[in-house]
Amino acid sequence: VQLVESGGGLVQAGDSLRLSCGASGMDLSSYVMGWFRQAPGKEREFVGVIEANGRRAYYGDSVKGRFTISRDNAKKTVYLQMNSLSPEDTGVYYCAIFVGSELFDKRHYEYWGQGTQVTVSS
Repeated sequence: VQLVESGGGLVQAGDSLRLSCGASGMDLSSYVMGWFRQAPGKEREFVGVIEANGRRAYYGDSVKGRFTISRDNAKKTVYLQMNSLSPEDTGVYYCAIFVGSELFDKRHYEYWGQGTQVTVSS
């Protein structure tokens, strides 16, 4: 199983980006999927998580109201729509599969992708 994130890039403050997460060798439609990010020198931070059926998503406080997670199970892809980006959103963004019991804890996720870099300039 390998998750692959894409869609990162260099943008200006206030811009939007949409990240994608897909998988080779696995159907993601049965799994709760999370997004995390990691800035240089900082811990990996919870961004959000979406239920397997896509009906509900939960977000970290720093992105709530600006980021939206969605999924297209037919395409086996999970998305992270990021709006009103600020330099504080800069980091490597990862998707992962939830395997534990604590949705907001990165230790309860496995099969991490390689990440995609998001850089927001001021």
